[in-house]
Amino acid sequence: MSSLLLKGARIVDPSQKLDGNRDLLVEDGKIAAIGTDIGPGHVGGNGKRGSETKVLDVSGKVVVPGLIDMHTHLREPGYEYKETVHTGSRAAVTGGFTAIACMPNTEPINDNRSVTEFILRRAKECDLARVNPVAAISKGSAGQILAELGDLRDAGAVGYSDDGSPVTNSRLMRKALEYAASLGVVVISHCEDLTISKGGLMNEGFVSTELGLKGIPAVAEDIMVARDIALAEYTGTTVHIAHVSTAGAVRLIRDAKERGVKVTAETAPHYFTLTEDVLRSYDTNAKVNPPLRGFRDVEAVKAGLRDGTIDVIASDHAPQSTVEKDVEFENAANGMVGLETSLGLSLGLVEENILSLSDLVMKMSVNPAAILRLPGGSLRAGADADITVIDLSRVWVVDVGNFRSKSRNSPFHGRTLKGKAFCTIVGGEIKHIEG
Repeated sequence: MSSLLLKGARIVDPSQKLDGNRDLLVEDGKIAAIGTDIGPGHVGGNGKRGSETKVLDVSGKVVVPGLIDMHTHLREPGYEYKETVHTGSRAAVTGGFTAIACMPNTEPINDNRSVTEFILRRAKECDLARVNPVAAISKGSAGQILAELGDLRDAGAVGYSDDGSPVTNSRLMRKALEYAASLGVVVISHCEDLTISKGGLMNEGFVSTELGLKGIPAVAEDIMVARDIALAEYTGTTVHIAHVSTAGAVRLIRDAKERGVKVTAETAPHYFTLTEDVLRSYDTNAKVNPPLRGFRDVEAVKAGLRDGTIDVIASDHAPQSTVEKDVEFENAANGMVGLETSLGLSLGLVEENILSLSDLVMKMSVNPAAILRLPGGSLRAGADADITVIDLSRVWVVDVGNFRSKSRNSPFHGRTLKGKAFCTIVGGEIKHIEG
């Protein structure tokens, strides 16, 4: 394999507390060296000289450990008309992600070895982003019988979740947490009390009343967050809370962390960039679950990101076709695509001085790798050369017609963003480059 030399970048790697102008040399798919004035003839970690070195001038751009999205829906198998492993992986590398973790709500549901292995085979054929399957907690995600968690782990599952269907049976959730802990795999919890939220279409409040739409109260999320924190505290295990959207959930997680409970959490860009007010136009592309909340919740999510209560920013990329979205609001499916807008929207937190660029890389690379126990999140010598190059000055307008995803369900169409992935490198190979 030929070598690759990135010249003139600002390298930001929180795992090494590094933020400065350096060159970066890749050899045989690994990080070989970081330094100043590295030339093509530099002898890297494997002792080879770079006679076949490709030089990429990235002056004025930022090089970071490859971004990792730990909450993605690829829809394959079963719903290939919405997304496939290939189109989702293409969207991922276009958005700057070198690795993604895909949720199990496919058809059939990823609750057995054969589905996990199928997804991994498709990912290998695509040879784009690294795809890491998340398997179901329960068989059929029905919340009744525990899936074969050990077998799923051995097949390649990196986490367990019934995402989209909360585990309402507390006894089963306790078993899942304990069993997963013994296997060294994280449980990712979709927190929703269906007895309160069922039939709801948007956040419960003034706007839902004004629009005449049945609401989903914030407490439906808070109750289940509290339960899962209590179970994790009682059993001494770890739980990861998915797509945090409420001020109450942020407060509960913050308090739990202060007590030493092993809880981590994620949110998605739409929960810190949009409020329920965008639904006044009945835009079904903004219909998601959990729903977009109020201004107070958005500010609480931002505060949780700032103080470390929320560890991860994940896209919750949820492709839906026009069949599911171009209908009455009441009948529309939940979800929005996010892999290609996640970085641009999240860089807004840096512009607002809510996060430093290093903090953002922690939440979009280092922490997801640690929680899922994946390689990645670092540019240390010897690490896999999974690298994202970001153009912070690039101003662009979101155009769903240019998406690499098969679906177009984004409420951000037409929005101007600043900052975009310029180049995505996986295992030392360029998988996407602008222009």
